[in-house]
Amino acid sequence: MARNKIEEDEDLEQSFDARQLARLLKYVGPFKGKLITAIAIMSIYSLLSMIIPLLMKEVMDTIQAANFDHTISPDAAIRRIMGCAGLTFAISLVSAVITRFKIKLTSEVGQGVIYNLRRDLFVHLQELPFSYFDDKPHGKIQVRVVNYVNNLSDLLSNGIVNTITDCISMIFILVFMFYLNVRFTLIVLCGMPVLVFVILFIKKRQHRAWQIQSNKQSNLNAYIAESVNGIRVTQSFVREDYNTGFFNNLNGQARTAWMNAVKYNFILRPLIDNINSITTAVIYVLGIGWLARGNVVITVGLLTAFTGYVARFWQPVMTLANFYNSLLTAISYLERIFETIDAPVSVKDKEGAGIMPPIHGDITFKDVHFAYDDGIEILHGVSFSIKAGQSFAIVGPTGAGKSTIVNLISRFYNVNSGEILVDGINIEDVTIRSLRTQMGVMMQDSFIFSGTIMDNIRYGNKTATDEDVIRAAKTVCAHDFIMQLENGYQTEVNERGSRLSAGQRQLISFARAVLADPKILILDEATAAIDTETEILLQKGLAQMLKGRTSIIIAHRLSTIRNADCILYVDHGQIEEMGSHEDLMQKPDGLYRKLYESQYDFLK
Repeated sequence: MARNKIEEDEDLEQSFDARQLARLLKYVGPFKGKLITAIAIMSIYSLLSMIIPLLMKEVMDTIQAANFDHTISPDAAIRRIMGCAGLTFAISLVSAVITRFKIKLTSEVGQGVIYNLRRDLFVHLQELPFSYFDDKPHGKIQVRVVNYVNNLSDLLSNGIVNTITDCISMIFILVFMFYLNVRFTLIVLCGMPVLVFVILFIKKRQHRAWQIQSNKQSNLNAYIAESVNGIRVTQSFVREDYNTGFFNNLNGQARTAWMNAVKYNFILRPLIDNINSITTAVIYVLGIGWLARGNVVITVGLLTAFTGYVARFWQPVMTLANFYNSLLTAISYLERIFETIDAPVSVKDKEGAGIMPPIHGDITFKDVHFAYDDGIEILHGVSFSIKAGQSFAIVGPTGAGKSTIVNLISRFYNVNSGEILVDGINIEDVTIRSLRTQMGVMMQDSFIFSGTIMDNIRYGNKTATDEDVIRAAKTVCAHDFIMQLENGYQTEVNERGSRLSAGQRQLISFARAVLADPKILILDEATAAIDTETEILLQKGLAQMLKGRTSIIIAHRLSTIRNADCILYVDHGQIEEMGSHEDLMQKPDGLYRKLYESQYDFLK
């Protein structure tokens, strides 16, 4: 069985692409002041923490000198130990203050970067043409804006600062270790080649594993979004068991991919712990042996201090390893995020595009060809003209290209060839915003946003007053049913208007289009879900509103477009017939006449 878009994995980058990380660092640029401050204070913290093992060395050597060598008095030993304890407490106190300040700064940097990244991603999605959304499950788009960006939070909030400060810490630690004992330091460093070899060995496998995991998570998220949106259809056709099975399959794939990915993350920590334990044990064995043989260079205090530095040495190594794991995970997410940001905006203002002057309403199609996909042409040389103030109706069978024509007028897509003129101006020569702000479009899908009914009607004209909104609602016969709701125009409606009937949603969408006060009004199956009685009332209100405006109406219910100035019959992407209702009914074998009579016979 063919895989649908939800199950279809997205293409993967073949190798680790450091350019993705470089692009992410550009988002860090505006916060470099805070980042540098955080790194500076953490470097101070790191340097202060290096003193503590030396203080422990001083304590142990003092105890040895007082109790075994008797080179200092007990009172002097106590004073020295108390001094070390006080200094340790002061360092700990300063470190706590620095850590709190660092957390605040890094959180501001991380969340600031995430805010800007998510903003750029969302703004770009607003600009992408319909064609981008036509062939992508919306859940796969949503997971990039929310989940993938969120997954970068820890990397940005702590990873960058911790990595830089830990690199500085390693330098400090090595300096102190070499200062205390060169031979011990070289023993510790013997474990590094093993760690580097393992990292290089698993790097490619780990990167690919996280890419696969992000794919499976995207598939799962897409199916959840689709299932929630289609829950009424699911329950109507009793598909719960099938959908649960499908979900379990995707969920299982996501779990397997996750477990496969994290196993690589879990390799490094035990490896570092083992290297730490082995090198520490070797140091103890050699140190105690040398100490027993009377080596005056080796003392209990030196062993204590050095093993303290060894533990500190592997802590930044562990942090760097964790950062490396986070980095590989983040790169797999960044690939998807930047892939979306880089998606071309094919429908955009061309260079030097002008502002559309106030529209009168003349529309001309000149030999327009259009295809959604390469090689599958939908419109084949469509040509017609509409005079300002005329009402045009477009009819024809499903899939004939009716909605495509009106989508091209609003420039939701670019034509492949030919021209579309509004008032004699090619719509590709003006800015999209200046064109669309003078048009009112009501799509087949009457989308209602979460919020009040007042806000939904005002969506297309934010400057409209409450009186303007009510007037528009009355024009389309929506006022009466709105006033019957518990809070009238201030009634909260759910996302997609689920608490409203299909007809009520269409009336609200109709009022939204009317309130925009457009010079060109496009109605795509605007009355499809409205009952006949309401439709009759609606037609009376619209007749007044349409005066002086160019209107294009797509309707399967032919009784709604009988009074149109001109009717286009479209089939197979071409205009087969054109004329008024009376003219087209005069053709004995005309396609429009057959369609009209078939509906009339059906209604009888």
